[in-house]
Amino acid sequence: MIVRAEVEIQKAHGRVAPRRMKTYIILLRGVMPTGKNKVPMAQLREVLMNAGFNNVRTYIQSGNALLESELSSKQIEVRVHELIKKQIGPDLVVVARTEKKLQKVLDENPFKQGYDISRIFFVLFAEPPRSQKVKELLAQDFSPEELAITKNAAYMYIPGTYGRGILSGNFLEKKLGISATMRNFNTMNKLIEMSK
Repeated sequence: MIVRAEVEIQKAHGRVAPRRMKTYIILLRGVMPTGKNKVPMAQLREVLMNAGFNNVRTYIQSGNALLESELSSKQIEVRVHELIKKQIGPDLVVVARTEKKLQKVLDENPFKQGYDISRIFFVLFAEPPRSQKVKELLAQDFSPEELAITKNAAYMYIPGTYGRGILSGNFLEKKLGISATMRNFNTMNKLIEMSK
C-alpha cells in the first residue's frame, strides 16, 4: 500500500510516466444464450465498467467484448474471468488480445486462395499448446477438412456442416490439452474494426 501511495505521489508530480491505455478484444469461450454459460451482454458491460475498465463495448451475444486498460492481456484474462464468475456465474475461459495480435491471426491464415472464407474457423489459445502435441495432430489426415496451427492460433477449414466432421474447437482442445475459443472470419474482422 505504501509503495502504491508513493507511486501516486510521484505520478502527481510528473515523476512516473503513466502506463499506456490499450484496447483489448475479449473473447469468452462457450457463451450460450441460455443455461449455465449464459452471459447477458448488458450485464457484462456493467460489470466491466464498474470494475474500472474504460470504453467497454460488446458485440453480438456470443461473448465478445472490447475494453481499454493499462493492464497486460494476462492480467485482464484473470480479472475478467474472476468478475464473470463472481458477479454473473459462469466459469469461462477468457482470451484477451490486442487488435494487432488479432489482426496477426487473420494475416497468418494459410487458407486463402481457393478457399471459402466463411468455412474457415479461427481457434485462439488461452495457453500455447506443446509442440509435440501439435506435431502429432498435424501428422493426421482430416480430409476433406484441413488443419493448420501457428504459434498464435489454429485454423480449421471445414467445407461441410460444422460439427458433422472430425475437426471442431472441442476436438482441438482435447487433442492439444489446452483451453481455446473459436470465431469465424466475420466476427474476427468486425472486432478488429470496432477496436480501431
